[in-house]
Amino acid sequence: MKALGFPKSNRLLRPADYGKVFDDVQLKVPHRNFLILATPNNLGHARIGLIFSKKNLKLSVQRNRIKRQVRESFRHQADLPGLDVVVLGRQGLVSLDNPTVRASMDDLWRRLRKKHSQSQPSRAASSETAGRGTG
Repeated sequence: MKALGFPKSNRLLRPADYGKVFDDVQLKVPHRNFLILATPNNLGHARIGLIFSKKNLKLSVQRNRIKRQVRESFRHQADLPGLDVVVLGRQGLVSLDNPTVRASMDDLWRRLRKKHSQSQPSRAASSETAGRGTG
């Protein structure tokens, strides 16, 4: 059984890592309470960054609870593709209980995988047709 750790290699740590995602958003997965932005990386595994503002979650206890739930759900997603992912919180998060947050995140991870798999063949086809004209 694989150990379900959360090492530094699975986190976006530097502002440049976050900037790369914001500057080159290729996948967006919206939800009523969350927004996931993602861009491919060359690492072969997913990395996550979290942004939850005081505007939406006034108390640090609330922000930390939501962040714990999001990190825990991410930790259990062993089959995520190589993406840098930023999870942003929206208004209304404070009223959600932990099982609801977990269910929402599980749905968002499923939708992210689906969008990623749908975008992959089209990118390969477009680069293939672009290469045909040269020569």
